[in-house]
Amino acid sequence: MQNEHTPMGEGAASAVDTVVEKAQEIGQAVADKAQQVGQAAATTAGNVKDAAVQKAVEVKDAVVKQASVAKKAVVKKAVAVKKAAKKQVKAAKKAVEKAVAGAKKAVGRKPAKKAAKKAARKAAKKARPAKKAARKAAKKGTRKAAKKAAKKGARRRK
Repeated sequence: MQNEHTPMGEGAASAVDTVVEKAQEIGQAVADKAQQVGQAAATTAGNVKDAAVQKAVEVKDAVVKQASVAKKAVVKKAVAVKKAAKKQVKAAKKAVEKAVAGAKKAVGRKPAKKAAKKAARKAAKKARPAKKAARKAAKKGTRKAAKKAAKKGARRRK
């Protein structure tokens, strides 16, 4: 066996020290690289999250805008239908008044009342389908307008 202080023992110890140093350098380099890769991954994840949040905000804004447009269209259609129904009711009232006036002229006081009632019933009966049709048109119009606006919004987003 060789002594520690002999030249051959020192050479072996030096070689071992060199190997240990090299291993430490390699270990440090690997640790540095792992840290860099970790930081890059964190940065990329942050960028992806920011992009996703931005896209979600854009989509939400588009949906809100489309809903607003659809609501305006529905309100406009409902107002138009209501106006038309009001016009028809007014015309029916006028017809009733005309019938009553005609009945009063044609007959005496008591029979005129009877004729007026009959004419009023007849006019009211005629006005009923118009009122019902107006209500139906209003419902149908609002549904149709809402569907149309939603469809238009879907086409714009593509």
